[in-house]
Amino acid sequence: MSDTGIPPDTDGQLRRTASALHSFNRFEIKYLLSYEEVPRLREELAARMEADPFTTRGGYPVCSLYYDSTSLRYYWEKIEGLRFRRKLRVRAYGERHELHDDTPVFIEIKQRVNRVTQKRRVKVPYLLARKLCDEATLIDHEPEQRPFLEEVMGLVDGHGLRPTAITAYNREAYLGSDADLGLRVTIDHRVRGRDRDLHLGAEVENRLIIPPHKAVVEVKANERVPYWVTDTAARLGMSVVRISKYCQSIEAHGLAPRSVFHVPVEDDYLVRAEPQPATASV
Repeated sequence: MSDTGIPPDTDGQLRRTASALHSFNRFEIKYLLSYEEVPRLREELAARMEADPFTTRGGYPVCSLYYDSTSLRYYWEKIEGLRFRRKLRVRAYGERHELHDDTPVFIEIKQRVNRVTQKRRVKVPYLLARKLCDEATLIDHEPEQRPFLEEVMGLVDGHGLRPTAITAYNREAYLGSDADLGLRVTIDHRVRGRDRDLHLGAEVENRLIIPPHKAVVEVKANERVPYWVTDTAARLGMSVVRISKYCQSIEAHGLAPRSVFHVPVEDDYLVRAEPQPATASV
């Protein structure tokens, strides 16, 4: 173990690849919030932060495909709270009927190092993302990103990763400035997922994996979370949760026993492939 708390075989990889990538190091706090309180939170955030340029009322679509081993290695690393753990995913933004082979998506490694969350990612066409992550075939891309792509291929090949579960939701995002530079707060509506038909553009049913009357709020900060954020959370009755959308999807679909972190969801809730937005009145 190195003095950073990162296993020796990965320490060098992180240093080699971080400078060539879109890389984010943040502290994260997650909350559950009742939909009836979302308008109040939205007002508080709008008064102090700028809305993400892509944010519309009700949020923009986000869909992520997670990769794991047959033994669910990454799932269990999260549940067991390992100090160093990773997830590999392919993330797409926008409506799924607009997703094609040449649509840009992000290949992401999200990892936890002690209390800090790190996200590294590259943008590639969806066809190339599938070649790399589904087939462990190294793809031609920008030279400075090759070490990251080799790391992804090594994970897929070495850990026996395969497409495992999808999560999808509509996201509103707010960005801090001035004294709150680096602060990002997101509100995720209609969090749902599936464990089959694992093409990000598939027009199939998704299952709600968070109760339909709850939104997931994520607060991300570079160094510290401002006092006004935690004060707002307390006033709105927001409950801190150690929740992972990926783990929720795994457990909601019966791929693993429900952990102590699981948020119960009524079993009969299903969301059709092209539902009407449920957040317009929120």
